[in-house]
Amino acid sequence: MPRTEQIRRALKVFADHASNLRLERKVRRQLAAATPPSGQEYDAVIYFADDSSSAYQVRQWFGPMSRLAQQHPVAVLCHRPSTAAALLEDSPLPVYLATGIGQVEKFIRTHGSRVVFYVNNNQANFTVLRLTSLVHIHLSHGESDKVSMASNQLKAYDYCFIAGEASRRRIETALRNMRPGSLVEIGRPQLDDTDTATGFAPGARPTVLYAPTWEGDRPAMAYGSLVSHGTALVESILASGQFRLVFRPHPRSGSRLPAHRQAVRQITSMIAAAATKNPAAGHYVDTRTDFSVSIGEADICICDISAMAMDWLPRRKPLLVTRPVEPDAAVDENGIAAVVPLLNARDSRLVPSKLRELLAQPVGQEQLALIDRHFGDIAPGASTRRFIDAVEKALAEASRPT
Repeated sequence: MPRTEQIRRALKVFADHASNLRLERKVRRQLAAATPPSGQEYDAVIYFADDSSSAYQVRQWFGPMSRLAQQHPVAVLCHRPSTAAALLEDSPLPVYLATGIGQVEKFIRTHGSRVVFYVNNNQANFTVLRLTSLVHIHLSHGESDKVSMASNQLKAYDYCFIAGEASRRRIETALRNMRPGSLVEIGRPQLDDTDTATGFAPGARPTVLYAPTWEGDRPAMAYGSLVSHGTALVESILASGQFRLVFRPHPRSGSRLPAHRQAVRQITSMIAAAATKNPAAGHYVDTRTDFSVSIGEADICICDISAMAMDWLPRRKPLLVTRPVEPDAAVDENGIAAVVPLLNARDSRLVPSKLRELLAQPVGQEQLALIDRHFGDIAPGASTRRFIDAVEKALAEASRPT
C-alpha cells in the first residue's frame, strides 16, 4: 500500500476517533441532565448494544416496560453514544450509556440491578452475560417465522421470554439440548397497546398497509419484498384508484443492499406524486416510531414473512404475505406460509384484484387459529400480566444467594 494511502487512512481513523469522543462527551452531558440522581435503583435493565438504526427493537418494548416500571424501576443501558442520543428523544424510561464492560459492572453495582433484558443477539451481549449476579433474559423484538428466531445463541440466557406454543415448537425442534424451563411463554405484551378494531367505514376507500421487512443479512434471511414485489404492487394499487395506501418500510431497509434503499426512494416518490394529484385519497409514508397507528388504521395488510405479519394476526383482518424470491430464504412450510395467502412476485401487478377478493370474504379460520398458536390468550392485559409475573419470578430468583 502506498505511504500516502497509509497516511490518509491513519488520519481518517484519528478523525473518526476524535469525532466519536466529542459525540460521547456531548451525549453524556445530555444524559446527565435527563436522568435521575445517581442513587436511583433499577431492578431491571434493558441492555442494548446495537446502533440507532435498530433502536426500534427497544422502542417496541417501551409500553410493557413502562408498566413493569410502575412496580420495578427499569432503565435502558446503551453501548453506543449515538443510540443513547436517539433513544433519549422519546424513551419513557431513563437512558444511560456504558461503552465498556467496566462501566456496565459499575452501573449494575451502583443501581442495584438484578435482571438484564436483551432484545436481540448482538455479539456485545455476551460480554455482559459473564456477570453471574444477574438473571439474563432474552426478549427478542417480535414473533415471526424467520429462521433467526431459533438460534443456538438462545442457550446463553437464563430465560427466553417467548410468545407462545409456536415459538416453543420452533425452538425445541431446531435446537439440541435446550435447557428445560428456560422458555417462558408470555404472549405479546405489545398487543395491549394497540387497537384491534376491525372493518372500514362504508363508502370509504379501504386502507392498505404495505409493510415490507428489510433485506436481511444473508440468503436464508432474505424475506424482503421491496425489490421483487414492492414497486410493482405499489404502482398497481395507486393506479387502481380504489384504495388508500400506507407504506411503512422497515427501519433497516437498504442498510445492506442499495437496491432496497433505492426501492424505498422510488415508492416514496410514487406515493408523494399520487398524494399531490389526489390529496383526498390519503396515501402516505409512515415513518413514525410507533407502528401501532398505521396498523390500527389499515383494513388489509401486505407484508413479508416477518414479525409484522404476526402482529397483524390479532386484528382479525385480511393478510397477504409475499413469497420470497431468494431460493435459499428459509420458509417454514408449517407456519404462516401454509395458512395465509402468498403473493408471488410475478403477480404483483394483479394485487388490486387480490385485495378486493380478500376484503370481500371473512378471514379464514386457519388464519384465526394462528393467533392462539402464536400468542395464547390475547384478552386485554393478559400478555402484560404474564410478562410481569415472569419478571417477578426472575427477580425473586436473583434475590436468592447463588
